[in-house]
Amino acid sequence: MPRRSVTGRIGRWLGWILAAAFAGVLLLQSWYFAQVLWLRWVNPVSTAFMEARLETLREKNPQARLKQQWVPYERISGSLKRAVVAAEDAKFLDHEGFDWEAIQKAMERNERRGKVVAGASTISQQLAKNLFLSGQRSWMRKGQEAVITWMLETALSKRRILELYLNVAEWGEGVFGAEAAARHHFALPAGNLDAGQAAWLASILPSPRRYERGRMTPYLASRSATIQARMGAAQIP
Repeated sequence: MPRRSVTGRIGRWLGWILAAAFAGVLLLQSWYFAQVLWLRWVNPVSTAFMEARLETLREKNPQARLKQQWVPYERISGSLKRAVVAAEDAKFLDHEGFDWEAIQKAMERNERRGKVVAGASTISQQLAKNLFLSGQRSWMRKGQEAVITWMLETALSKRRILELYLNVAEWGEGVFGAEAAARHHFALPAGNLDAGQAAWLASILPSPRRYERGRMTPYLASRSATIQARMGAAQIP
């Protein structure tokens, strides 16, 4: 068989493989975007992160269940909304999914320390990860997170993004969402949380399974006080 013929066949095969890969990526992104559009009107029953946590819990206890109860935006304490924005994403209403200044500062800090000690994920980025992705860290997963973040910001209002986030965020071992968190830690509905309680809940978001019900430590006391001081300036939708 002539060499040119073999080379031509290889080129065609590579072209087909690349075309198939592109079609697969396009199909996957279309599926994600359809799911995001669906979230305009439908509240998610579960998320990828919730399902992963439940699977882990059931390795120890096959009867384990998650605590989560959806509540609409207007039935969540304004203090909790402000506390979460103040703690997690102060520029939430101003950016389009990514806080580039915070990302730059986090990169500089991590470079100085020689390891990852700071992140700069916005509420929209955290929601993208919680809804659809695994906890695995890789450049591919981060890239997909960025694409889904853009989809969320394009298809949903800031109010809806915050409503979704507050209802699916983890706030303890098997505890998800503001309503379950308020009842688990303070025996109150989410709408009745005061500023101090809201600041405490916001302060445990980075490591929610580390702290028992309503537990106060020197770190949490300091962190909660800082969040409370910032809540007045926090803008919410």
